[in-house]
Amino acid sequence: MMSMRRWLAGAGVAALVVSTGACGEATPDAAATPDVTGTPAASATSAAPSPTEASPSPTTANPPVLSGDRQVTITRVDAVESGLSLTDERLAEVDGDEGRQLFVPTPVDGQTFLIKSYRGAGGGPGTGEPVCWQVQNPGNSQPLRVQGAECQESEPRQIFTIAPNPENAETFLISNNSAFLRNSQNNGLILEELGDAAPFDSFRFNDNGAAPSS
Repeated sequence: MMSMRRWLAGAGVAALVVSTGACGEATPDAAATPDVTGTPAASATSAAPSPTEASPSPTTANPPVLSGDRQVTITRVDAVESGLSLTDERLAEVDGDEGRQLFVPTPVDGQTFLIKSYRGAGGGPGTGEPVCWQVQNPGNSQPLRVQGAECQESEPRQIFTIAPNPENAETFLISNNSAFLRNSQNNGLILEELGDAAPFDSFRFNDNGAAPSS
């Protein structure tokens, strides 16, 4: 905006000088001199924004594993020999091949995503139709958890924020509406609002090749 104001200011000076010259009593020699019209034009040109000033600030692109074109496995940093799987009941950590273990974080806007899930090894032939992570409230004072549901970008419970972990750029924090995905000793993977506390768990996204067509 400042560059545009400078440009308009220069143009206004040019218009004023040209207008003054036209109303005054210019001699034939002065009217024939190129410098009379050349000087204001040079001022306007020098006030024009440079390419650097006119260019918007670059935005930080998501890494390839969050591009929507790659399928990943997801592991909790502190987990031992287990990875995330969307079973028939809920999102859980498993050390076998049960459930859907291949995920495609699909960008919605900025750092928000649908997390589509596909079957992993032992989960049946082919990829099948994807299902998406969705926050569920089981009630009875039980914590929030993630279950599978038909993918709907308009469903807020399916819109997850995946943000780089400030303490480790190679890992990510996963949340939905300020509730962060974490491991609970008694309830497994849950979503919990942390207030001013730091997130408990971060996750690695491990590239497993091109995403299936869906």
